Amino acid sequence: MLVGFTSWNYLRPLPDVGAVSTGIDHYVITGTAPSLPWPQTGSAAVGVSNLGLIATSGEAAPSPAASIAKVMTALVVLTDKPLARDQLGPSLIMTDQDVATYTADAADTQSVVPVAFGEHLSEFEALEAMLIPSGNNIAETLARWDAGTVPAFVTKMNQRAVALHLEHTTFADPAGVSIQTVSTPSDLMALGMAALQQDVVAEIVNLTQTTLPVAGVVYNVNGALGHNGIIGIKTGFGLGTGADFLFAAEVEVDGRRLTVYGCVMGQPTLDIAFNAAEALIGAMEPALKARALVTRGDVVGLYQTAWGTQTNILATQGVVFVEWPGMTLHMQLAAPRFQAADLPAGGTPAGTLHVALGDQTADVPLVTNDSLPGPSLIWRLFRINF
Repeated sequence: MLVGFTSWNYLRPLPDVGAVSTGIDHYVITGTAPSLPWPQTGSAAVGVSNLGLIATSGEAAPSPAASIAKVMTALVVLTDKPLARDQLGPSLIMTDQDVATYTADAADTQSVVPVAFGEHLSEFEALEAMLIPSGNNIAETLARWDAGTVPAFVTKMNQRAVALHLEHTTFADPAGVSIQTVSTPSDLMALGMAALQQDVVAEIVNLTQTTLPVAGVVYNVNGALGHNGIIGIKTGFGLGTGADFLFAAEVEVDGRRLTVYGCVMGQPTLDIAFNAAEALIGAMEPALKARALVTRGDVVGLYQTAWGTQTNILATQGVVFVEWPGMTLHMQLAAPRFQAADLPAGGTPAGTLHVALGDQTADVPLVTNDSLPGPSLIWRLFRINF
């Protein structure tokens, strides 16, 4: 009977070897988040490049986005008609319709940029005219140039809003003149993050002034530009709901250049909106830290066999993420199983460790530390329940 049992045991298939994590799959970043100086009226949201949305001053109902809508107009135009940095792009030739739009908007005391019949504006210049002095008439000109008609362009704006998951945003016009063009601070901040990925937008919104063929020198309505690292993005005012400011500012955190984003809406004046943005940036910067969450050589898991041998799983590279107190770091080990007939040697690729914090993600390649020996003859002959 013993010979039969040991022979049967020896011939039984050996179990595969799977990996187990040696760490925790998630934890909350330590520290206390600062009490942010939210504006006393209206609503606001703040975030950081790679981290995404950090906090809001409360769930706000959608309200008129005003001229901040032009950021979406620029994003749609540049998606359809891309420009690389230092390119001017094709020309827009001003028509009777463009002149009539300017005349009507000017008569309505809107924010306008003068144009003349037959004037040539490059795509870059038209975007400057829309984003720097905030020309409502230029937003309509760009919309017609891109989509043929303003309604067709507005459809594109709303489609892009859906693609960006701006769930509380609706566009009714390309300039933000309509009170039906509405959004929230967190949605507009996400729009700003997407827009600044376009080099042309980032360049234009950081200009204090520019010169246009007919209008001449025009100045940026963003009076906070250059203060507290602010590099844009867009103001909005009017429609009876106060002043709005979608902003971005460069800060340095542990030797890394980051962009702080935010949006304040419903402020009494633009100056108050600018001051609110600067206060939020100043409060956020000290709480941001860059830290190594994974270091090369860290043991992140192990392979352990049924017969009692094991080897560690090592990270082959480090991961440094920017942190904000209270956010949750997630880690997930994705390591392959090995058959007993094909056990790994030391240095064998062993899958990845997926690390995520906010919008930051990394997949760290892993390797085994040592060879994983197979079972001994004695174990194979006398094993029980394996």
